[in-house]
Amino acid sequence: MISKSTDLFSVVEGVFYRAVDPTYLGSSLSGSRRPGRYSNADQPTLYLSSSPEGVEAAMKAHAHERVEHLQLIQVSVRARHVFDLRDERLCTLAGVSLNDATAPWQDLVAEGKRPSSWDVRDRLISLGAKGLIDPSRKAPSLWHLVLFEWNKDGAPKVQQIE
Repeated sequence: MISKSTDLFSVVEGVFYRAVDPTYLGSSLSGSRRPGRYSNADQPTLYLSSSPEGVEAAMKAHAHERVEHLQLIQVSVRARHVFDLRDERLCTLAGVSLNDATAPWQDLVAEGKRPSSWDVRDRLISLGAKGLIDPSRKAPSLWHLVLFEWNKDGAPKVQQIE
């Protein structure tokens, strides 16, 4: 469920999904271990999908770097101050571009360069965002939730559902 909380941000609550290497199941809510679309290797970031289909779509972009068998987990989320990149008006108000957010990033990172999507993250954090809603590039009807911080004071709350 998504509801507006301020002019720029939304509240997001519900069950989300994440594919994890079973070896790391115990730390599945620790965030990414590698650079991602919205994070360098030193920025803990939790990438979640709004549906199992969203996880499948997202994994297509990472097929070359993942283990053969991943485990799908469910995560309960309560998050405020989430920016919705699907809203063009909000992007204009915030001074961010969906094109910058969705531009190819993996080759740039491999070359030691900084992708424009990291600048989108930095801009949104400067405005008070704790995360963002990211439209799926592989399946436009799907979306992902990206959290910049979680499970500390003032941050979104996440819990794995057993």
